[in-house]
Amino acid sequence: MGFLKAKGETYKAVDNVDLGPHSNEFYLRANVKAPRMAGFLVKVFVWFLEMPIFGSVMLYFLKRNNLIHKHVTFAELQESPLYVPLHSYEGKEEKEVICVEYGASPSEQVGQASGCLPSILEPPKYSFSRWTILDYSTAYNSKLITPRKVMERFLSAVHRSSTCSMQMSFFINFDADDILRQATMSTNRYEQGEPLSVLDGVPIAIKDEIDCMPYPTTGGTKWMHKVRGCKDDAECVKRLRSCGAILVGKTNMHELGAGTSGINPHHGTTRNPYNVARIAGGSSSGSAAVVAAGLCPAALGVDGGGSVRMPAALCGVVGFKPSFGRVSHSGILPLNWTVGMVGVLAATVEDALLVYAAISSPKSSDQSETAQPKLCFPLLKSPKLIPNIKLAKYGEWFNDCSDDIRSCCSQALAKLYKSYGWKTIEVTVPEIEVMRLAHYVTIGSECNTSIARELEKLNKEELGWDARVALSVYGSFSSQEYLNAQRIRNRQLQIHKRIFSKADVIVTPTTGVTAYTIQKDVRETGELDYINGAALVRYQIAGNFLGLPAVTIPVGYDMSGLPIGLQFIGKPWDESLLIHIAFGMQALCISEYKRPEVFFDLLGK
Repeated sequence: MGFLKAKGETYKAVDNVDLGPHSNEFYLRANVKAPRMAGFLVKVFVWFLEMPIFGSVMLYFLKRNNLIHKHVTFAELQESPLYVPLHSYEGKEEKEVICVEYGASPSEQVGQASGCLPSILEPPKYSFSRWTILDYSTAYNSKLITPRKVMERFLSAVHRSSTCSMQMSFFINFDADDILRQATMSTNRYEQGEPLSVLDGVPIAIKDEIDCMPYPTTGGTKWMHKVRGCKDDAECVKRLRSCGAILVGKTNMHELGAGTSGINPHHGTTRNPYNVARIAGGSSSGSAAVVAAGLCPAALGVDGGGSVRMPAALCGVVGFKPSFGRVSHSGILPLNWTVGMVGVLAATVEDALLVYAAISSPKSSDQSETAQPKLCFPLLKSPKLIPNIKLAKYGEWFNDCSDDIRSCCSQALAKLYKSYGWKTIEVTVPEIEVMRLAHYVTIGSECNTSIARELEKLNKEELGWDARVALSVYGSFSSQEYLNAQRIRNRQLQIHKRIFSKADVIVTPTTGVTAYTIQKDVRETGELDYINGAALVRYQIAGNFLGLPAVTIPVGYDMSGLPIGLQFIGKPWDESLLIHIAFGMQALCISEYKRPEVFFDLLGK
């Protein structure tokens, strides 16, 4: 189709790009040209898309009209490709941290992290708060309740959430006998005064993209477990298990992680506990929802394109993604090798820190021999937070969201300045939409390649209709598009390094919209809603594409009572400072957190 070839963008040398507040760099808004489709319309679209010749023509125009050809396929760049976003350690000195010695066990790391937390002499009186990991540990040590009793309540709550009247679709799989077996063992350890860590007896859910015995790993499909057996725990799960955590099952997710809504035609649509008519977000939808609903103080997800932070924000919980390589990818479905990272969804920043302490290791990178810094935890019990924090904000990007989100997040920044003196500095982050398109090419190419052999043998009827559309697009990406996407990755990494030379973190809203309504026509086919999808991932991409740590904190609600998150994106390996900043933000907002419509009180009387 050379006669239809679009003219590609010619990018100036990255050193010539002005990143200052008065830069003339043009802010390109998402130019999504695809109507929402579900039900019969999706089926018709798939039938045309999978035709040998006509489908290729459709795909060509889809990519051209959505500017992939202009900004990626035929772009002219000076940068060489960067395939894996692993960062070398620059040896900087961190403030207000403790560092873990090499060889420490997961339970020892959790013990050191718990020693960084504030001492709770008397729990603060909030109108609403979720039970935390330390709440569970304290209740068990005080003999107020046992892990066995808590898990009996948990199973009752899960059954209630699955009734026809609720249909929350939190889990794809859970095993009551296995859960009670773990709970009995934990109860015995507490009776003997020998808990393994503060995580002992604490319920933690696992996204069904992560291997966790005795469950199959489906990736949100109804076929993956038939071609890829689960024979062992993922490394991150092993580490949690060694700390005594009770692994309570596999949470629901968007099929193959190929969407932002969490709508799954095979396992049901995970509903948002703040409004059951709204999405929970994806792809780690179930993990976000079980934390929001009080079933677990923490859960694991996998963040390939905001898949931890996005549902966390929509469900009003904390979502934390470490630097690429900090947590082992062993035992994770290989759907996105260079952009995916195990992340934590949690009730509080403190809970996220404790789970991060359990699953992370300075030697856990299995992609490269690149040296990592020591694992450090922030001293959150320090009476004063770190002063002189600089938050980089790109105004046009920051404001490219709904009015409620913009207002709420701006007020949150004002609180940080008033309470701590943390200053916001204006910068320009150019080519954000270009980065989104390049990330889409990358994650799509990696997903398609990872399951190409299985797709050749697979009966297409086993795939959801929306997943079939995604895989058709993924399979259309060429080597030229993939290579140019990696050149854009290199370019953006250089841009972000320059921004981080001026600021400690980049601050943005977490999503461009709050949770939207689940339509009635999605049950069988899922839905194609790329406009809302682009708004949901608008602020997510740098964390994945560039391997940067990032965290989202609930900071308020829109006019409909739906949660709003504020995101901080950090420098490579700067998790301790990122958690420190998130903790400071949480302290200013936590007293105003609201109880969801659906909430289960597992520790209450």
